[in-house]
Amino acid sequence: MTESPVLIQGQWRKSKSSGTFQAENPATMQPLDGTYPISGWEDCDEALDAAAEAAHALQQMPSERIAIFLETYANQIEASRDKLVELAHAETALPKTPRLADVELPRTTTQLRLAAAAARDNSWVQATIDSQANIRSMYGPLGPVCVFGPNNFPFAFGSISGGDFAAALGAGNPVIAKANSSHPGTTRLFAEAAQRAAEETDMPPGTVQLIYRTPHDVGAQLVSDPRVGATGYTGSRSAGLKLKTAADAAGKPIYLELSSVNPVILLPGVLRERLEDLASEFTSSCLMGAGQFCTNPGMIILIQSAESEAFIKSVSEKFASAPIGTLLSKSVSISLETNLKILQDAGAQCLTGNASGGGAGYSHANALLSISGKEFLGNPATMQTEAFGNSSLFVIAENIREACDILTCLEGNLTGCIYSAANGEDDPEYDRLAPLLRSKVGRLLNDKMPTGVAVSSAMNHGGPFPATGHAGFTAVGIPAAMNRFAALQCYDNIRPHRLPDLLADKNPTGQMWRLIDGTWSTADVSIS
Repeated sequence: MTESPVLIQGQWRKSKSSGTFQAENPATMQPLDGTYPISGWEDCDEALDAAAEAAHALQQMPSERIAIFLETYANQIEASRDKLVELAHAETALPKTPRLADVELPRTTTQLRLAAAAARDNSWVQATIDSQANIRSMYGPLGPVCVFGPNNFPFAFGSISGGDFAAALGAGNPVIAKANSSHPGTTRLFAEAAQRAAEETDMPPGTVQLIYRTPHDVGAQLVSDPRVGATGYTGSRSAGLKLKTAADAAGKPIYLELSSVNPVILLPGVLRERLEDLASEFTSSCLMGAGQFCTNPGMIILIQSAESEAFIKSVSEKFASAPIGTLLSKSVSISLETNLKILQDAGAQCLTGNASGGGAGYSHANALLSISGKEFLGNPATMQTEAFGNSSLFVIAENIREACDILTCLEGNLTGCIYSAANGEDDPEYDRLAPLLRSKVGRLLNDKMPTGVAVSSAMNHGGPFPATGHAGFTAVGIPAAMNRFAALQCYDNIRPHRLPDLLADKNPTGQMWRLIDGTWSTADVSIS
């Protein structure tokens, strides 16, 4: 069986690997054709050397060249659309349409083009000139970036195609992509398109590189290597924290998206207004894509009432009758079953879906659990175990005070939402709950399920630990996402001809100049 080559220093070559693996079709549970190498340190070491050389070349390159590369790559992806959709469908069982072809692929190319626009515009560098003190600063490339992609978004969050990749390249950094083992062939197709774009636009060898998999110790060594500028990781909490431990010990930035139960609070008044509509809205959100979204509403907090009981009954019936989706892999299936058992062993009652299987391939019945607020507060850490997949947990608070106590015990999450009555009757309760929830989430929503993550410059796809590794950054939204892969560079008393073009004097009159949204603006300088 043919082993796929790795992409290192602009060349496809045989891996110096320590073993191989195969991808599976999760709908049939059968291995797919082809094998992929498990790279040892030798592959990583060569990729790091090539990336370090490319980083130096990119630093000398006009940002316009980087923009053209990203746009050319987006065009190459669109030209490979059919092949990408077919293989991604086989490797993930995600629907060809609308999910892959009509939603995720356009999102991917949009992100790349937004990064190109930001690179061309240069506003993201936040150039600042204090001409009186002769001090200037701007953000610049950090150095080689490692990107570890997740299993659930093979295009839009892929290691060599997604948001981290776009942000890192847009900021002028080469990328070493580590494919997700669930869709290595799809990642290879993206790498082929990226390399064609790199050759067409004369980018330095090593601008984009691909390895498929590494042993855990090699991955830890990779993210902590002195040549690495930063790492972007999306995936499981356990694997991410191991990488974080290694990166932190070496003082290397690592931006993690780990886990989130995304609490949704339904206040009594809104249930009285539109209970059935909310039951349908929640069911659709939670079961979309078999629940395999990092923003899936995995916890619903209700205040005990007749309406909350009716809501739970309605949702349980909808879950029991809804189609059962295919999970992304065997490991996702095992993890879901294991974590649902952890929740039940800790006191949660299974309302529906207490069985694996029932759908095509790797699957689990649509699962709903329930626990009282008092029991939740007795073991809040365990009760926030993320059961990634088509499941959710109802937490039934006795009253608003107990609901406040529950929010106080929450870990960091990507999102949190409060539904309240349109007539304002829930506003006093909202005013008590919202400040508590605000401190626990990156994105606060009203009257809207959290599943969608818009590609917007105002979006925050981040949150307090353990949702992510750092609450100050987002993985979605250009240009904000680019600053994760940048260093603040200060120039003090540097001779004018040695300054970067963006930091040349705009006015010698002692004012502060800043590049904001592509326009230079001034502010008075106060020197003490």
